[in-house]
Amino acid sequence: MSRWDGCASSSGWLPGTCAGAGPKRVLLLLAFTAATTTLTLGLALHGVTSQPYERTRAATHGPDAVVRLNATHPSHVLTDDDLGMLTAVAKRPGSVAQSGPYPSTWGVVRAHGHATGAQVEGRDPQTATVDQPKLTAGRWVGSEGAIVMEAGLAGALGVNVGDHVTVSGRPFTVFGLAVTTAVAPYPAACLATCEPDADKPERDNSGLVWATRADTRALATATNPLYYVMNLKLADPESAGTFADQVMRQMSFQAPAIASVDTWLDIRHRDARTTDTVRMDLLVGSWLLGMLAVASVAVLVGGRMADQTRRVGLLKAVGGTPKLVAAVLLAEYLVIAVAAAASGIGVGALAAPMLTSTGAGLLGSSGLPPVTVPEAAIVLAVALLVAISATFIPAVRAARTSTVRALLDATRTPKRRAWLIALSAWLPVPLLLGLRLAARRPRRAALGAASAAITVSGIVAVLIAHQRINSQPFGPDALSNPLADQLDQTMLVITAMIGILASINAIFIAWATVLDARRSSAVARALGASPPQVTSALVAAQAIPVLAGAVLGLPGGILLYTAVRHGGTVTLPNPLWLAAVLLGAVVLIPVLTVLPARVGARRSLAEILQAENA
Repeated sequence: MSRWDGCASSSGWLPGTCAGAGPKRVLLLLAFTAATTTLTLGLALHGVTSQPYERTRAATHGPDAVVRLNATHPSHVLTDDDLGMLTAVAKRPGSVAQSGPYPSTWGVVRAHGHATGAQVEGRDPQTATVDQPKLTAGRWVGSEGAIVMEAGLAGALGVNVGDHVTVSGRPFTVFGLAVTTAVAPYPAACLATCEPDADKPERDNSGLVWATRADTRALATATNPLYYVMNLKLADPESAGTFADQVMRQMSFQAPAIASVDTWLDIRHRDARTTDTVRMDLLVGSWLLGMLAVASVAVLVGGRMADQTRRVGLLKAVGGTPKLVAAVLLAEYLVIAVAAAASGIGVGALAAPMLTSTGAGLLGSSGLPPVTVPEAAIVLAVALLVAISATFIPAVRAARTSTVRALLDATRTPKRRAWLIALSAWLPVPLLLGLRLAARRPRRAALGAASAAITVSGIVAVLIAHQRINSQPFGPDALSNPLADQLDQTMLVITAMIGILASINAIFIAWATVLDARRSSAVARALGASPPQVTSALVAAQAIPVLAGAVLGLPGGILLYTAVRHGGTVTLPNPLWLAAVLLGAVVLIPVLTVLPARVGARRSLAEILQAENA
C-alpha cells in the first residue's frame, strides 16, 4: 500500500488529505515564521541605537552633563551674578572640562512652507573642547545672518546648505548641517526640564539651531527670554546621574535663577525612545501572533489527525506503542517549529534595520542588530512550546485510539443535544445545519472565536496607538512626525502579519470542518438540502464563533492597549473605524471558508457514503 492509499479512498483530493499535506505544512511554516520573526525583532531591538549614539558622542566630544540656567520669572533678565551659578557648577569636584555658557533662546523655524520649534544656541567660531557639533555638510557658524542646523531638523524641513529660512521671522542662510549629542535629535531636542506649553508651541517637538551669540541675543523676546547652556566633561561619566542630583538639590531653589542638569544617559534614552516604542509594539505583536500560531497548529493538528487515523492504525498494527505513535505525530510539528524558528531569527535580524533608522540626527546607522544566543534560544523555546502545547493532547488522543477503530477510519458519531435540536429546528436550513456543526466541535468553535478575538484586539490596539500619536499636536505647522511615521510602519507590519495569520486560521478551521462534516453533509443533501445550502451551512459554522470573538475583541483591544501602556488615558479611534474592523472580521473571515466549503459540498453523495461504509 502506498502512503496515499489511506487518504484517497476516504477523502479524495479534498484539502486536508494526504494530497493536501504539503500545502498545509507550508501554511503552518508561514504561520510559525510570522510569529518567530516578530518575536526576534522585538528582542533584537534592545539597545540597537547605542552604537550610532556612541559614535556621534565620540566624534563631537559629547558632554557628560548639560547644565541649563533659566530665570524663574519671565520678567527677570539673567545677570553676571546669576551666571556665577554655572561657574560654581563647573568648579564642583568631578568636573574636568567645560564649554560655554552659551546664550540660548527659542524660536520658530520656517522653510519650504513648513515650520517647527527650535532651540537657538549662540556659539563661537572657535572649536569647543566639549560638544563641538560634527558637520555633515557645509561649514561652521562664523558670521551674522548664518546658521548651522541640526541634521535631523534639516531633514524634516527639507533644508540643504545654502537654503534661506526664517527664525522667528528673521531671515537666515543655512551655512551647514551638523550632529550633536548635547541634546537628542529632532523632534526630541528639548531638555528634560522643558515642559510643553500651549502658549509656546515652539518648545514642543523641537529641533536645534546654532547661530552667533549676537544673533541669538537678538532673537530673544519677553516671551522667549535668554537662558544659558553649559556643557561639562566629568572624570567619571557613569557618575553623571549622581552629579546631576547633587547640583539639583543644591541650586534648584536659588531664585531668581534656577539651574537644571541633563545627563548623557538621559539624552541617549530620549534618542532611543522611537526604537524602544517600536520594540514594545513588536513584542506585543509577537505574543499576539504566537497565540494565533497556537490556534493555527491546534486546528491543523485536529484536522490532520482525522486524515492520519488510518496511519495511526497501521503503526499500531505493526507493533508501534502509543508512545511511539504520539512521538511520530509530534515530531512532524516540532521539525516545522525548529525550521520556523531558524527562519524567523534570520528574517528578523535582516528586517530590524528597516524599523530602527536613527535618521539624520546621528552618525552612521544601527546596522544589523546582533541576535544573541540567549535571544535565539528564547525564540526557539517559544516556537517549540507553541508546537507542543497545540499538538500534545491531539497526538496523545490519537495514539490511544484502538487499532481496529483506527484502521476502520470511520467518522466519529456526533453527540446529540436536545436543547440544540430544539433551538435550531425553527431556523432556516443553512443556519440550522451551521449551528449544529459549530456545536458538535465546541473546542474548534472556541479556537475560531479566540482567533477572531485576538485579531480584532490587535487591530483595535493598533488603531488606538495610531490615534494617540496622530492626535498629539506636533509643532506650529503640519510638519511630519518622524516618531509617528516609524510607528505607522511598525504597526502596518504587525497588522499585516495578524491579518495573514488570521486568514490562515480561517482556512484551517474551514478545512477541518469540511472533513468532519463530510458524512453529515452528505446525509443532509440526501434528505433534500441543496449544495448551496450545505455550503452556506459550513460558512455559518465559522461565522457564529467569529461574530462572538469579534465582539469580545473590541473591549479586548482597549484592555490590551491599556495594559501595554500601564494605564493612562485611552483615546478611542473613530467609531466608524471600530465598526469597520468588526464588520470586516465578521465578513472577511467567513468569506475565506467559501472555497473549501464549496469543494466539500460538490462531492458525490455516493462517493462519500461508500467511503464511510467501506
